[in-house]
Amino acid sequence: MFYVCSMRVLPPPNSWPRPPAALPHNRLDEPASGAGVVVAGLVLVRQRPGTAKGVIFITLEDETGIANVIVWRAMYEKYRRAVISGRLLRVTGTLQRESGVSHVIADKVEDLSHLLDELLIPTDG
Repeated sequence: MFYVCSMRVLPPPNSWPRPPAALPHNRLDEPASGAGVVVAGLVLVRQRPGTAKGVIFITLEDETGIANVIVWRAMYEKYRRAVISGRLLRVTGTLQRESGVSHVIADKVEDLSHLLDELLIPTDG
Protein backbone atom coordinates (compact mmCIF):
# COMPACT_ATOMS: atom_id res chain seq x y z
CA MET A 1 0.00 0.00 0.00
CA PHE A 2 1.29 3.44 -0.89
CA TYR A 3 0.51 6.54 1.12
CA VAL A 4 -0.46 9.37 -1.19
CA CYS A 5 -2.82 12.27 -1.31
CA SER A 6 -4.87 11.37 -4.38
CA MET A 7 -7.24 14.32 -4.34
CA ARG A 8 -6.19 16.78 -7.05
CA VAL A 9 -7.41 20.26 -6.31
CA LEU A 10 -6.60 22.90 -8.87
CA PRO A 11 -4.42 25.54 -7.24
CA PRO A 12 -5.23 29.21 -7.50
CA PRO A 13 -3.31 30.91 -10.31
CA ASN A 14 0.34 31.71 -9.51
CA SER A 15 0.42 29.34 -6.54
CA TRP A 16 2.26 26.12 -5.83
CA PRO A 17 1.48 23.51 -8.52
CA ARG A 18 0.49 20.48 -6.42
CA PRO A 19 1.73 17.34 -8.21
CA PRO A 20 -0.93 14.63 -8.39
CA ALA A 21 -0.77 11.74 -5.93
CA ALA A 22 1.89 13.01 -3.55
CA LEU A 23 1.93 12.86 0.24
CA PRO A 24 2.53 16.28 1.81
CA HIS A 25 5.86 16.28 3.63
CA ASN A 26 4.32 17.25 6.97
CA ARG A 27 2.50 13.87 6.92
CA LEU A 28 5.62 11.71 6.59
CA ASP A 29 5.35 10.84 10.28
CA GLU A 30 2.03 9.01 9.68
CA PRO A 31 3.07 5.91 7.66
CA ALA A 32 5.08 3.20 9.38
CA SER A 33 8.73 2.73 8.54
CA GLY A 34 8.90 0.43 5.53
CA ALA A 35 5.68 1.75 3.98
CA GLY A 36 5.54 2.74 0.33
CA VAL A 37 5.16 6.49 -0.12
CA VAL A 38 5.06 9.06 -2.89
CA VAL A 39 6.48 12.54 -2.24
CA ALA A 40 7.06 15.51 -4.51
CA GLY A 41 8.71 18.87 -4.24
CA LEU A 42 11.19 21.41 -5.43
CA VAL A 43 14.80 20.25 -5.33
CA LEU A 44 16.66 22.26 -2.70
CA VAL A 45 19.86 20.23 -2.49
CA ARG A 46 21.54 17.39 -4.35
CA GLN A 47 24.54 15.86 -2.62
CA ARG A 48 26.85 13.16 -3.88
CA PRO A 49 29.61 12.82 -1.30
CA GLY A 50 32.75 11.11 -2.50
CA THR A 51 32.56 8.73 0.43
CA ALA A 52 28.96 7.69 -0.31
CA LYS A 53 29.86 5.11 -3.01
CA GLY A 54 27.53 6.52 -5.66
CA VAL A 55 24.62 7.34 -3.37
CA ILE A 56 22.86 10.67 -3.97
CA PHE A 57 20.99 12.55 -1.26
CA ILE A 58 18.23 14.91 -2.40
CA THR A 59 16.26 17.35 -0.26
CA LEU A 60 12.80 18.18 -1.60
CA GLU A 61 10.54 20.95 -0.37
CA ASP A 62 6.80 21.30 -0.75
CA GLU A 63 4.50 23.89 0.83
CA THR A 64 4.42 21.91 4.11
CA GLY A 65 8.09 21.11 4.72
CA ILE A 66 11.03 19.06 3.48
CA ALA A 67 11.59 15.42 2.57
CA ASN A 68 14.94 13.64 2.49
CA VAL A 69 15.43 11.24 -0.42
CA ILE A 70 18.15 8.63 -0.84
CA VAL A 71 18.90 7.49 -4.40
CA TRP A 72 21.03 4.35 -4.58
CA ARG A 73 23.42 3.91 -7.51
CA ALA A 74 21.14 1.55 -9.48
CA MET A 75 18.22 3.99 -9.27
CA TYR A 76 20.51 6.88 -10.16
CA GLU A 77 21.60 5.08 -13.33
CA LYS A 78 17.97 4.34 -14.23
CA TYR A 79 16.65 7.88 -13.55
CA ARG A 80 19.86 9.82 -14.13
CA ARG A 81 18.35 12.64 -16.19
CA ALA A 82 15.59 13.39 -13.66
CA VAL A 83 17.97 13.15 -10.69
CA ILE A 84 20.52 15.49 -12.26
CA SER A 85 18.35 18.09 -13.97
CA GLY A 86 14.89 17.95 -12.39
CA ARG A 87 13.77 21.06 -10.53
CA LEU A 88 10.47 19.53 -9.36
CA LEU A 89 10.55 15.79 -8.64
CA ARG A 90 8.05 13.14 -7.63
CA VAL A 91 9.68 10.20 -5.88
CA THR A 92 8.06 6.83 -5.23
CA GLY A 93 9.84 4.75 -2.65
CA THR A 94 10.04 3.19 0.77
CA LEU A 95 9.89 5.22 3.96
CA GLN A 96 12.81 4.64 6.31
CA ARG A 97 12.70 6.10 9.80
CA GLU A 98 15.64 6.00 12.20
CA SER A 99 16.08 8.07 15.36
CA GLY A 100 13.13 10.27 14.44
CA VAL A 101 14.52 11.13 10.98
CA SER A 102 12.55 10.05 7.91
CA HIS A 103 14.06 9.28 4.51
CA VAL A 104 12.46 8.04 1.32
CA ILE A 105 14.53 5.35 -0.42
CA ALA A 106 13.81 6.03 -4.10
CA ASP A 107 12.39 3.31 -6.34
CA LYS A 108 11.21 5.72 -9.04
CA VAL A 109 12.11 9.34 -9.77
CA GLU A 110 9.96 11.48 -12.07
CA ASP A 111 10.81 14.94 -13.35
CA LEU A 112 7.70 17.13 -13.05
CA SER A 113 9.50 20.40 -13.79
CA HIS A 114 7.02 21.11 -16.58
CA LEU A 115 4.40 21.82 -13.89
CA LEU A 116 6.39 24.87 -12.88
CA ASP A 117 5.32 26.45 -16.16
CA GLU A 118 1.82 26.77 -14.65
CA LEU A 119 3.22 29.53 -12.44
CA LEU A 120 3.80 31.65 -15.56
CA ILE A 121 0.18 31.59 -16.71
CA PRO A 122 -1.16 35.14 -16.38
CA THR A 123 -4.18 35.67 -14.18
CA ASP A 124 -7.24 37.73 -15.02
CA GLY A 125 -7.40 40.66 -12.72
